[in-house]
Order: sequence, then structure tokens, then C-alpha cells
Amino acid sequence: MAFYQKKRSSPIIPIISLVDILTILLIFFIVTTTFKTQTPQVAITLPDSKTAVAAPAGKTRPLILTVAPDGKCYLDAQPVELEKLGEAIKKARTDGGEVAMKADKSVPFGTIIKVLDTLKESGIENLPTQMNDPRK
Repeated sequence: MAFYQKKRSSPIIPIISLVDILTILLIFFIVTTTFKTQTPQVAITLPDSKTAVAAPAGKTRPLILTVAPDGKCYLDAQPVELEKLGEAIKKARTDGGEVAMKADKSVPFGTIIKVLDTLKESGIENLPTQMNDPRK
């Protein structure tokens, strides 16, 4: 007597739904990834301050004026001569944005005064500065 044997079917994995899931995961990771902000090309050491307070969160990121240890100025990582700093800031501030200054602690005080005078002549009255907070 011959018995009928049922053929076993091999398991099937639905690839179409896996592709959909992988696409959704890829979109999720792209959207939630934090992108690296532009870092200045100049390495500076900010001075320490015991009374530093965090600047209020503004609507837009301010222009960063960096004064390097050798006295050279950089406006958002672009080198600018001190004599042309006022013109460069006026061009960059077309929307009325803020300017913040980062100066190395070894920059001569005379250079800082020249930069502040140039900024005041450019119409910048209140200049926030960036420094290290030793309490952190």
C-alpha cells in the first residue's frame, strides 16, 4: 500500500515588506541625525570667567568674530583684515543679526580695543563675548 507523502514547502520571507521597513529606518536615521556645525579654523583658548552667564537663546545664530592669538581676525571662520573689519561686518549684518566675539586670552589688550572701536564704528553697541566657565 502506497501512502501519499505531503511535500514540505520551504519557508518564504517576504522581501517587499522588509524593504519598506529598511526604507523607513533609513529616513528616520537621516532625519534624526545631528549635523556637525561649522567649527572655526583657528584654535583659540578662551579666558575663564567666574561670573559668566549664558547668553539668551536668539532666533538666529550670531556672527562669530574670532580674534586669534596672533591678532588676526576671522568673521565666521573667514579671515578679515582689521582695517576692513567694519565693512565686512556691515555686509554680513544685512538682516540685522547679532555679532559675538571670541578672543584668545593671550591677545594683546590693544588689539581688543582696536577691534571694539571698529565694531562700535560699524554700529554694534552691545557685543556679547564668549568665554569658558570654570564652574562646569
